[in-house]
Amino acid sequence: MSQRSLRSSAPRLRGSFGPYAAALAVAAAALTATPALAAVPTPPPVSWNGHVDTPTEGPAPTGADEATETTGATEVTEAAENEAEAAAAREYKGRVIARSGLLLRDRPTRSSRVIGTAAYGQIVHIFCKTRGDNVNGNDRWYLLTDGNWAWGSAAYIENIGQAPRWC
Repeated sequence: MSQRSLRSSAPRLRGSFGPYAAALAVAAAALTATPALAAVPTPPPVSWNGHVDTPTEGPAPTGADEATETTGATEVTEAAENEAEAAAAREYKGRVIARSGLLLRDRPTRSSRVIGTAAYGQIVHIFCKTRGDNVNGNDRWYLLTDGNWAWGSAAYIENIGQAPRWC
């Protein structure tokens, strides 16, 4: 078999998949990360017959110990609520400031395919930012998550709240 036929049988990938791969890795990590579960207390050990092993040494549990266990559950609930608030705070938004509307592209470049538009004044949800083609002196692009995933130049998007994280 010649080298030419070997080369032609391999699938050919076009374009830059780096930003998409990075965004996918970040999304997968966000879905699998569960720091709130780390605060959940471990269950007591169970013996071979299915009964909970209780320590034989030390005093029997009192009402104060039960109150501590309830407080621990409350702390876990509060930790979960704080995590949910932090996740909500990490939602990045922006407002389109391009008078004629914003072209949404399939890559963070000016020459990439246009896959949609966003109207002037529209609020967009931003997943992350990366560097791309320079647009009016700004080389940052935002990965937008409204309906479909598309890139928009940061030169035409005004941040609402904190600046998005890097992809």
